[in-house]
Amino acid sequence: MFVENLKETLNLGEKLSQKLNPHSIVLLQGPIGAGKTSFVKGIAKGLSISEDITSPTFALSHHYKSGKIPLIHLDLYRLENISYAKEVFFSEEEEALQSKAILIIEWPELIEPFVEDYWKIEISYAKNYGRNYLIRDPKNL
Repeated sequence: MFVENLKETLNLGEKLSQKLNPHSIVLLQGPIGAGKTSFVKGIAKGLSISEDITSPTFALSHHYKSGKIPLIHLDLYRLENISYAKEVFFSEEEEALQSKAILIIEWPELIEPFVEDYWKIEISYAKNYGRNYLIRDPKNL
């Protein structure tokens, strides 16, 4: 799916939020600057989350509890050690299960083999401008 600008990115995220439920896991892949956090902002808008959505690159995770469904936003960009990445993922997955939250993971490459039943969103730069989104639900992986 081609997305031309930020507004369309937010709308696509909002639209996807309607298909997610508590315990959904979303793996979000794409190069730096592709709009991963903007896409998460759209999902948060669709969940009626009132907090400001920011990239958790340095904090590793942000938890948002104000919406219809809580959201945990995890970013594994800075992690190179697979054991530590797995530890962080399993801890946040447990928190998501307990709080009935949606778990969104940016830069999930290290932990993808350990995740079951997830949505996979791949974002790439389009040829001249905009972004291409490949969205696969758990049934079509």
